[in-house]
This record gives sequence, structure tokens and C-alpha cells, in this order.
Amino acid sequence: MSDFHQTGVFTTLHRLGPSDVARLEAELLQYAEQRPVALVLPSLFSETRGPALKGIVEELSQVRYLRQLVVSLSGSAEANEFQEMRALFKDFECLDGAPATVIWSDGPRLQALLGQLRAEGLDPGSDGKGRATWLAYGYVLATQQARVVATHDCDILGYKRELLARLCYPTANPNMNYEFAKGYYGRVTDRLHGRVTRLFMMPLLRSMKSVLGPIPLLEYLESFRYPLAGECSMTTDLIRANRIPADWGLEVGVLAEVFRNSALKRICQVELTENYDHKHQELSENDPRHGLHRMVVDIASSIIRNLASYGVEFEAGFLNTMISAYVRTAQDAIASYSNDAKLNGLSFDRHSEEVAVETFSSALRGAGLNFVRDPMGAPQIPNWSRVISALPDFLNELREAVEKDAQDAS
Repeated sequence: MSDFHQTGVFTTLHRLGPSDVARLEAELLQYAEQRPVALVLPSLFSETRGPALKGIVEELSQVRYLRQLVVSLSGSAEANEFQEMRALFKDFECLDGAPATVIWSDGPRLQALLGQLRAEGLDPGSDGKGRATWLAYGYVLATQQARVVATHDCDILGYKRELLARLCYPTANPNMNYEFAKGYYGRVTDRLHGRVTRLFMMPLLRSMKSVLGPIPLLEYLESFRYPLAGECSMTTDLIRANRIPADWGLEVGVLAEVFRNSALKRICQVELTENYDHKHQELSENDPRHGLHRMVVDIASSIIRNLASYGVEFEAGFLNTMISAYVRTAQDAIASYSNDAKLNGLSFDRHSEEVAVETFSSALRGAGLNFVRDPMGAPQIPNWSRVISALPDFLNELREAVEKDAQDAS
């Protein structure tokens, strides 16, 4: 039978039957008058060369309820790459016939604006997904065309527009009244994927609970079935209030900010699709600067700093206890996943799973020691409310810069 169980501290919205995308899109089109929707796509130029983004564009061309589509291009300093990304979306039309907007975050106009922020002591972070997403959110706020903003990655293979409809529906439907919806899904091919969630995130949260006891933030984070998913939707009010990390801690940082700024009854998670596949990162077990190794360092740092903000003390003795508890919990998880794979006839490389846990435990230790040395760490990108307070004209300047870049490229 379908999984309809409600567990955790907020509502779970399940996928209880076959696809019904036509009904969802028809209702979203009706809701667009009251709660217009913008879609933000943080993207690297390299994704124009792969099959995923082209498939996403093809599916989005059939969507009729979006008021805005904002593509935030990062890691690209060349004007011809900006123009190529614009060309990829040239046939897309929003609800009112407006074209997609591409933000060239490495262009001279945007770089000048980022320099203004640094001069005011408002560090916008380094180039990457976090800053690209934040800039796109700012543009949506500047144009004042949307009340709901959805975000998903640009490396989703086999993308179907049902994913977007299900992601938007809880926050766009005025009768549901959710402020934040987090997507979740399965990650299975001929084997289990999602190593960071399976072997790090969930075992870490459970081991922290065993050491620290019940802490509301841990209960909340553990309630998400896929806390590291890149898909979410939220109201523009939350976008103004949230501060987000610029690094791989983005997803966890967003969840922590939503916990601070929203009531649990206004939060939900929604099952987007039966299965999901995207680009798989290398483990990089010997180099904490790359791959999943770096990702786990950033995620662990975000969790530790957020727990510290609620009064949890992290010192060397506690770190050793936490790491030991994590390793044992993760090893137990490997046994569970091995049995699950056997039952379903999936490939399962137990040695590689053990190597991943060893790598993640090293990353956790590194993140903990970094916190002990520097409890503040890299600052989060300031929220948009603070930016507007310090620089009242900044949103207008951001909008003008994006529109002038588009005019020059036309």
C-alpha cells in the first residue's frame, strides 16, 4: 500500500497515486492571480553542455503558470557564455509572455554591485550556488512579480514538469497556507545513491540526539526525508528574512533559517517523484577540498554552528564522543542498507560504503576542530532585509544591472 504515514514535527505530503500533472497545473494557473510563482534556477555554464539542462528547458516550455523564470549563471566570466545561456532559454515564455531572465553574476555590472556590499561590510560570499541563488532571490524581490519562489537544480536527469508542479503546489495554494515546502524523492538505480544523506546526515543527527538528548532543531532536521535535496519553494517573506551560506552547507543552512523564521505548521515536505537521478560527485577521500569530502565538511560546519547558536557547547572531548557515536550509527546504517539492497536485488559495495563513512568521519572531525578554532567561521550571506536597510536602493540597482546586461546581449 502507499506510504501515507505522518512522522516528524511537520506535515508530509505524499505521492499517493499516478501522475496528475494536468490537474495540478490547472489549479496552479488559477492560484497564479493570488500567489504568482517564480522559478529560480542556479546554474553553471558547464550544464549547458550536458543532457540534463536541455531536458529541463524542454519540459519547462510546456509550463504555463510561472510568472517568472530566473536563471542565475555563476562560474562564467565570459560574455559569450552568458549569451549562450540566454539562447538556451530564448523560446520560454512566462505567464504574461515575458521571457526568462538570465543573471550574469560574474559580469562587470553585478561584480560592481557585489563590491558595494563588501564596502558596506555585507559579505555576499564567494562565487557558487549559494550566492547565485541569493542574487536570483534579490531580483525576484526587486521586480515584485511573485509571492512564491521555487528552486531546483539544473543537473536533474529525466526531469518531468510534474516535479515543479508538486514542489510549487503547497506554497502556491492559498488554502494550504504553507510558507515553506521541501522536496523529497527516492535515489535508486541499480544501486542506492544519496550517500551523504544515507551515510552522513541522518546517522549524524541520530548520533547527536543520542549524545545530546532531545533538541528541537535536531528533531526538526531529522523529520526531513531528504534534507539535502536542492528542491524547495517558499514565500517571498521568508526569502527576505533568511540568511544562507554560500558553500555546500546551503540546504542545511536554509532549513535552519526556516526553523528560526517560520512556525512548524507552516512547513511541509512533499514527495516530488518516484525516483530521481542527477550528477554524482566523487568521494575525494584523500582531499577535503573537493567532492563529497568538502561537501560534508561544509554541511557539518553548518549543523555545528547552528546547534551552537542554540547553546550546545562543542569542545574537544565532546567532539570525540560525537564522532565515535556517529561512526557506530553509520556502520549500523550500512548493515540496514545492505539488507535492503539484497531484498530488492540491487548492487551493494559494502567496502565503498565503509570508505565513505571513514571519509565522512574525517570530515566531521575537521569541521569540529575548525569550529573550536574559529566559532564564527565564514559569515553567512546577509538576508535581504539587512541589505535593504543598509542600501535602500540596492534592489533597484540590481534590477537595472540585470536588465542592462540583457539589453546589451540582445
